[in-house]
Amino acid sequence: MRAQRLRTGLRGWGGVGAMALACALAVLAALLLPMVHSHGADGARPDDGGRGAAHGSRARAAQECTDPEKQTLAPSGDDGPTIDEIRSRKGGKRKLVVGVDQNSYRWGYRDPNSGGDARLEGFDIDLAHRIAKDVLGDADAVQFKAIPTDQRIPAIQDGRVDMVVRTMTINCDRLQDVAFSAPYFRTGQQVLAPKSSKITGYDRSLAGTEICTAAGSTALSTLEQDQKDGKLPEGVDLRTTVPNQLDCLVRLQLGEVDAVVTDGALAASQAAQDPTVELKGDAFTTEYYGVAMKKDADDLVRRVNRVLEQWRADRAGGWQHSYDRWLSETMDDAAKSLPPTPQYLRGS
Repeated sequence: MRAQRLRTGLRGWGGVGAMALACALAVLAALLLPMVHSHGADGARPDDGGRGAAHGSRARAAQECTDPEKQTLAPSGDDGPTIDEIRSRKGGKRKLVVGVDQNSYRWGYRDPNSGGDARLEGFDIDLAHRIAKDVLGDADAVQFKAIPTDQRIPAIQDGRVDMVVRTMTINCDRLQDVAFSAPYFRTGQQVLAPKSSKITGYDRSLAGTEICTAAGSTALSTLEQDQKDGKLPEGVDLRTTVPNQLDCLVRLQLGEVDAVVTDGALAASQAAQDPTVELKGDAFTTEYYGVAMKKDADDLVRRVNRVLEQWRADRAGGWQHSYDRWLSETMDDAAKSLPPTPQYLRGS
């Protein structure tokens, strides 16, 4: 079975493997510095001593959290300390620093066929330019930093980026570490597998399979919880995790895993890259993407929420325009992806 998948997967290798190889080199460099900061010389986290109490507090907070996509601040165009600090940067550093992906097809990626410097482009990139235009008056006044999935929150907390616009799901656990904007996209977890596979979706057909997920992703946390609760079929192996979601597609192509679980929006783009794989079954969760920022960056959160309102209302060059340009070929209905009318339940 694995050998057959290997032969099938390699037929779909194409430009994806080349893109993945280039991205892997960048990811390796990006990973080394955060690892030095977050672990001691013996590999232990410096705050291990109080981890039990902190974990208990976080667990209680997560249990009390409801409707995380609504836990954000009302829109405002007022300036504040965070925006003032961004605007005070001098010369070439006067830019909005945004954490993004560079290998998520049609979300944030470098098109190797575009020529020139292969600029970052995609749905998330459009939004980042829109925010830079509002904050700094120049859509190109943005510095993109490619960060792996499991470094999105550390990059914000360490001040390496002002925000993350990187298909990042709003959830209760993450709200303990960062602040989110209102949702800008709706999706859900789905299974991606070879067309020839007997897997039919997130069901008993997964029994005895090996599934790849990205470290730090909602896919991994959902699967781990379902396995703990006995909702996953017997014998599902979740040990294969990777820094970036595209790496899972490569593992699938090489026949090293049986399936990938990720957001349906990302899986659809990966299926568009490789005609030998497909989405299996329907989405089994509902997820909302938001822009993530520091917890105390209230003025920036409010400003981003105002930008999102304007972006959604702009029929000429806003949300729908970006969807039509980047995602309409890989997804079947914009109405399914448009998030609900935002609610701003966070008071401060």
